[in-house]
Amino acid sequence: MTQLLTRLQGWLDLTRKIDFLAPAALRIYLAPVFILAGMNKLGNAENVAAYFEFLGIPAPGLTVYLAGISELVGGILLIPGIAVRLITIPLMFTMIVAAGTAHWENGWHVLPETELTVPWEWRGDLIDDAVERRTKARSILKEHGNYKWLTEAGGITILKNGIEWPATYFLMLLMLFFYGGGRLSVDHALSKHLLKQQD
Repeated sequence: MTQLLTRLQGWLDLTRKIDFLAPAALRIYLAPVFILAGMNKLGNAENVAAYFEFLGIPAPGLTVYLAGISELVGGILLIPGIAVRLITIPLMFTMIVAAGTAHWENGWHVLPETELTVPWEWRGDLIDDAVERRTKARSILKEHGNYKWLTEAGGITILKNGIEWPATYFLMLLMLFFYGGGRLSVDHALSKHLLKQQD
């Protein structure tokens, strides 16, 4: 048994040759999320500032630009992997603010999960309410609309809008903060170049 486990560990260790894929995939996944979020904030600054004010975020006019620029520039820098550990700091802060202001009162889940509800969901009441409304909406659409056409591109649901996505993005950014952009990044190439110059 020990020999089998040792061999299995050896096979798993072979994957370290391509471990650069994980941080690269995280960066490529997150980059458009933040680029689009930043562009949306900067392109609709007045409306977003009004929403920030409604949420009770201090200095909403300034905060829109700080968040928008952080997201836009941060997303762009994530693509090639420039200053990855540094840029994750304001992006993580933005996710904390988003989770705490715009999403917290809606609980954990983004969608009203009934079978996959996690133990830390604190707004089960909203799940029940959303499921009830989704069932009613589907019933109305089946009776009065072209339900088959309406659902060809995806099912009808109610957005619960909990902290699930900002929390997930935060955890992905946290990994990049601690481990950096990986070997397939400008940061890694610069680090290697600087080390050679010191020798």
